[in-house]
Amino acid sequence: MNLFWKILFGKIAPTARIEQQEADLQKSFERYLEVEKSLELAEYKTLFHEVKAPDFVENKKTLQNRKYRDTEEYRDSAKYKKLLASHDIKTYYELLGSQELVQFLEFKKSAEYEDLGDKKKVAASEKLQRMKAFERSKAFKIYSRFHDSYIIKEYEQLKAIVSHPEFVAKNEFWANPQRWHTTAEYVKEQRFYELDKNPDIAFYNKQNAASFEVLRKQQITFFEQFDWNTLDKSRWNYGFAYKSPALLANHSFANEKQANNKGKNVSVVDGKLRISTERENVKAPAWHPTKGFIEKEFEYTSDVLQSADSFRQKKGKFSAKIRCTGNLHHAFWLGTDKKLPHINIFHWDGKKVKMGNAAQQVWDGVEISGLNPANFYIYTLEWTEKELIWSINNYEVYRTAGNLPKEEMYLAFSSFISEKMKGDTGILEVDWVKVTQS
Repeated sequence: MNLFWKILFGKIAPTARIEQQEADLQKSFERYLEVEKSLELAEYKTLFHEVKAPDFVENKKTLQNRKYRDTEEYRDSAKYKKLLASHDIKTYYELLGSQELVQFLEFKKSAEYEDLGDKKKVAASEKLQRMKAFERSKAFKIYSRFHDSYIIKEYEQLKAIVSHPEFVAKNEFWANPQRWHTTAEYVKEQRFYELDKNPDIAFYNKQNAASFEVLRKQQITFFEQFDWNTLDKSRWNYGFAYKSPALLANHSFANEKQANNKGKNVSVVDGKLRISTERENVKAPAWHPTKGFIEKEFEYTSDVLQSADSFRQKKGKFSAKIRCTGNLHHAFWLGTDKKLPHINIFHWDGKKVKMGNAAQQVWDGVEISGLNPANFYIYTLEWTEKELIWSINNYEVYRTAGNLPKEEMYLAFSSFISEKMKGDTGILEVDWVKVTQS
């Protein structure tokens, strides 16, 4: 597979852009989670359901649009004011407490009252004349008409109603054109709008929750940014990993031109792991397929680095940001205590990048050309229940459902020179390693 044109025309995104996108997504996700747990969001969600409820909306519409003249309070107030302004009713109440009325009503109960029908007696008595004049007065006629009448009863009822504190409050409420602003519901609505403008909640509402599903489900199980200076302070060991302690871990192979150098060619520079392959004459152990371990003269040195003692995992997503130089082999792979299974997440053979899965008598993978290994790329293996998927900068290059490993595997980096190669110096550089599991 040639990726030259895909890289040239932007089908494969630049590494820096992918890292920035992933960093932005992670930052947004972390902020999303913080807002998700906040009391403000909980309050906002509660208020949202309240202020968007049909009853709430309908009540607001009623309070804003109902005319004061259409209310029972207005009708009662208007009727009371009309009766209160009546001249006859005023006269009735003015007379009701007067001494004249009291005296006349007492007089009316007496036997003397019948004398008002006798003109001679009236003419002879100043008192009878006064009582007769009062009885014929307009004020008394008004009193007689209104006393115990329906109008006075209605007036008294309305007076009691409109003077009651509850009525006064309701009347003031409906008489106020801005009555909605005086309600507890308005306060809730304003709080809802205030929270809706909150930068964190506005950010939360704009997010597509589905875009965080992968991050929400995944767990980071291994993350290495190479913030150590020496191997003994790290999670890595040099050499190969074998189940049997009798087997020599630090060795090369008889068909290679470099000696693995007990971690001496491993360093961290500016937060990046470096495995250096250097021209150096040394005598070191090598594994020969028929002779076993032998001593061999090597012209180069390099190293193998693995996490067998500190980290192994079955299934998940394995990624590393890598670049390399030199006409030799550099690899990022997954291994076990045996030779197989073996998965190459990245393998530069001096000409091409190889990615694939090795099993007994089978190599299942892909060769990638058109890629400059001296530039940083993110090489990824996604190991699922059903298949293995390789990608470069999130661009899928190969997948297979065959020969899936059944055991946990460790991480490993190595550089080596095959006997068929002329030999060269070079560097395998790793910026970071990340492993997740869903």
